Amino acid sequence: SKMIIVVNKPSGPTSFDIVRKVRHLTGDKKVGHAGTLDPFAEGVLVIGVSRESTRQLGVISGLDKDYTATLRLGASTDTCDREGEVVETADVPTLTNKDILAVFSQFIGWQQQIPPMYSAKKVNGTRLYKLARRKIKIAREPVEIKISNLELLALSGDDITFSVTCSKGTYIRQLGVDIAKSLGTVGHLTSLLRTRVGDFFLDDAINFKDIEQSCLFTEN
Repeated sequence: SKMIIVVNKPSGPTSFDIVRKVRHLTGDKKVGHAGTLDPFAEGVLVIGVSRESTRQLGVISGLDKDYTATLRLGASTDTCDREGEVVETADVPTLTNKDILAVFSQFIGWQQQIPPMYSAKKVNGTRLYKLARRKIKIAREPVEIKISNLELLALSGDDITFSVTCSKGTYIRQLGVDIAKSLGTVGHLTSLLRTRVGDFFLDDAINFKDIEQSCLFTEN
């Protein structure tokens, strides 16, 4: 039986931890996911069960995605998120909503983004985060990405909360870092929530903690 499951991933486990759990519940070895979420990130993780469904995952991961993120200004970390070590601090200029919107407008459309060192991207066969953990930095090729929507949701102290619609391969952590730089400071993400992958929405997702009780796994 083919099955696509939309899971609301909590902060903490890796995307593969979720796959492993579903594999255990279904007893099907062919389980995969579309579009990795960082351990600290939450939200829509699309899981395919069975060979037929896992074949669709490549197409699904190529679809546009929506995120809501909070960017903390004034400190950057090696991972570009709250789980990393602080590597730089900087003063935060006094910012108005207008200042932020002016910077946001520069990020709309097609552009080149350099992936962060802490990413699963492979360079010469090695995943970047494996090098990053050994404190090795290497040059990365920029990737063509598209940001079709970037909205300011809240400005509170040194925290900017925004929503973004983007193409496959966009790193929101890197976007946060780049926005902070354009605002004249440094920053890192304190939260990241994926609300949509293509036609799969957070409202339709099963909470990970409810997955065992889910009718998907109790019906024969």
